[in-house]
Amino acid sequence: MRTLKDNGTYLLFVLPGTLFLIVFFYIPVLANVVAFQNFQYDPQGFVYSLIHSPFVGFKNFEFFFHSADFGLVLRNTVGYSLTFLGLNFVFAIFFGIVMSQMRSKRLLKVYQTSMLFPYFLSWAILAYFLYAFLSTDKGVINHLITGSGGTAIDFYNNPTFWPFIIIFMGVWKGIGYNSILYFATASGIDPSYYDAAMIDGANKWQQIKNVTLPHILPVATLMLILNIGGIFRSDFGLFYLLPRESGTLINVTQTFDTYIYRALTTTNDIGMSTAAGLVQSVVGAVLIIITNLIVRKKQPEAALF
Repeated sequence: MRTLKDNGTYLLFVLPGTLFLIVFFYIPVLANVVAFQNFQYDPQGFVYSLIHSPFVGFKNFEFFFHSADFGLVLRNTVGYSLTFLGLNFVFAIFFGIVMSQMRSKRLLKVYQTSMLFPYFLSWAILAYFLYAFLSTDKGVINHLITGSGGTAIDFYNNPTFWPFIIIFMGVWKGIGYNSILYFATASGIDPSYYDAAMIDGANKWQQIKNVTLPHILPVATLMLILNIGGIFRSDFGLFYLLPRESGTLINVTQTFDTYIYRALTTTNDIGMSTAAGLVQSVVGAVLIIITNLIVRKKQPEAALF
């Protein structure tokens, strides 16, 4: 009671967030039991269906892992996630440091706004913007190609270009948001460190290498740990809306998230879809724990827990 009394104000501040987590995250976790059931929806409600649906053990998982698409989905999801992880990590740090070194506040605001703006656009809007460039008959790129005497490219039926398009769009949309944290960290470094480096004769690159990078390394490590947990997840809008649901492109755009959605809408198999989602969550949690253990041994102050 004394603890509650001394910290009552702070506890009230965190109460709404705590209730939100309990209601929308922790309670729904119990519904993961559907992954081990042959779920049959009953008109009497979801809870009734949950209680009376028969258990089938790991059959939903077996169906998922033995699916003909599993290898393709695994390759695309992990491949794209690792690519985004590496590119976002490098570009976010680069742009965060560059913006922290800018002296013109007005120019800095222009760069920040222009880089952050795409993050607030939905993939549905960006899909139409992209279509304006890639459309076979009305697209800007094909107009330039045909105007130069070339043959128009049917982008939405040609899988060759889409790995590069998806990677470019994903990095472009998120680079501004990802760089904010590194920009804030680099901007908060005590100027006396740079003054001491300049007195020692360090140029700008040496200052960044020996002052800026060591200061943002703990934050970068923490973000890397958290992002590794999302390797088995993908941005649904990027992989589903951007290709405009083209079946020809499914070999290069099918990921776990789009696979689960399509399985749920076509087969209505809630058990198998839940099993696939549960695999994503469990693998993500395991990866975070393993990565954190490695970081804690090498750099304890940068570990997540």
